[in-house]
Amino acid sequence: MVLQSRNKKFTFGWKGAGALVGGLFAGSLLVSVINVFSIFVFNVNLQYNDFYLIMANAAAFIGAILAFDFLIVRPETGRKLNFNFSPTNLTTYFLIFPMMVGMMFIAEFITGQIPVSGSFFGPFYDYFSRLMEQMTNDKPTLILLAVVMAPLFEEIVFRGIVQKGLINKGVKPWKAIAFSALLFGLVHGNPWQFVGAVLLGSVLGVVYYKTKSLLMSILLHAFNNLCSSVLIFYGKTESFSETFKISEYYILLAGLILFPLFYYLFTRKYRVHYLDNE
Repeated sequence: MVLQSRNKKFTFGWKGAGALVGGLFAGSLLVSVINVFSIFVFNVNLQYNDFYLIMANAAAFIGAILAFDFLIVRPETGRKLNFNFSPTNLTTYFLIFPMMVGMMFIAEFITGQIPVSGSFFGPFYDYFSRLMEQMTNDKPTLILLAVVMAPLFEEIVFRGIVQKGLINKGVKPWKAIAFSALLFGLVHGNPWQFVGAVLLGSVLGVVYYKTKSLLMSILLHAFNNLCSSVLIFYGKTESFSETFKISEYYILLAGLILFPLFYYLFTRKYRVHYLDNE
């Protein structure tokens, strides 16, 4: 009886989704309460500090992960939530990073076709641009949020919980990868990041599924966000073609060469096997 409980895997469904959303709300509410307390007691509005943005982001994700752990994983399996963060051999890195670069190039071209003006897209793009400018005022804050916290927390939620939980439930892997990638795109809240996030999430999902190591998808996610941050710092844009003054079609061509080639090598020619202990 005990052995069966230890071997049982957690699943993801409507209850799991509710736990994640509820935990995220609870974490955000806690930070808001702290800010209200600070305003009334110290007459200091933390919302205008970069530290508040970091604290709010961490609290929301940690709340979501803890809620899923205590409300779903432990009752289902009798164990706490844990993940495989094992590194893999050097060959794997030489395959997945060029594959990611190829997808980044393809995503840039597709995103570039989405209008940024007009009655519908124009105001939305202006609002989104102002938000991004506020986030990029302080470089250390952006690096911490985009390159450290976002890859760690988002990969735990979207790949480690949603994707893996769906596969554990019996959903076909490609459907689980597609669903988690689509959800990953939707939470970014704008059409320009949506496209890149869905494509990025698809690659991250495949890598996690093949290697069974969440470390691999975290490193790839961090690499993608680091490239975007560096482009913003020095080129004032996330576009490779605009930064390096080359045609977007050359970027697309490079992506169409890199991604299929290294995807094929990674998924067909080279196989990575890990024991899945969750």
